[in-house]
Amino acid sequence: MNSNNLANSIVETSQRKAARIAGIFFLFIVIGWTLNWIFVDSKLIITGNVTSTINNIIAHEWLFRFGITNELIFSISGFILAFALYTILKPINKNLALIALYLKLIETIVAIVNVLFTFLSLQMLNGKAFLTVFKPEQLQDFVGLFFNIRSNGATITMVFLGLGFIVFFYLLYKSKYVPGILAGFGILSYFLILINSLANILISQNATVMTMVNVFSMIFMSPSILFELIIGFWLLFKGIKLKQMN
Repeated sequence: MNSNNLANSIVETSQRKAARIAGIFFLFIVIGWTLNWIFVDSKLIITGNVTSTINNIIAHEWLFRFGITNELIFSISGFILAFALYTILKPINKNLALIALYLKLIETIVAIVNVLFTFLSLQMLNGKAFLTVFKPEQLQDFVGLFFNIRSNGATITMVFLGLGFIVFFYLLYKSKYVPGILAGFGILSYFLILINSLANILISQNATVMTMVNVFSMIFMSPSILFELIIGFWLLFKGIKLKQMN
């Protein structure tokens, strides 16, 4: 009996620590991504205009490199967050928690590959050797292709992000570790991200459609930003409410 109590105590201690870690990484990622978009992406990336984007990157190369570094850090941080959630929720249903963790692993791998393509685009712009092989307009086309891959890769990561977090927050709802309405808000938030990402894949996009897509993307993404702030502060300061186990 004592050994069971000791084992339960160890599990609960690891869950509480993981909850604090999850709270920290939720806040770090949502605040970091938002600031990165405001101060880096929105100033450099011009949707549908590769020439302006390239000119911005050349003029502010250090800022672009800073953004690439941020993306890599946030991608790795996302998997650390997922592992913390897995630690919290595996006592509820280990198989489902593991599926969610695998989905987040796929998201992380795609995101890192995406960062690689972004870095390669910068190397092409800086590489004088490429100018001996390609004409400037051809080089621009290749860089434009890499940016299209980057954009499509980001959409794919959002699919796996949505799926992974839907499973995680279903388990959190089932666990009653946090108020049900909060976990339910999480499920809804990431379901909207999943729907938006799938729509971006299915809809053929041109300049006009892209403008509408960007507007709807902001609308569909906004609930998840609010949710991550709330759940981040909740897990960091209030933690999780564990049931006493005998």
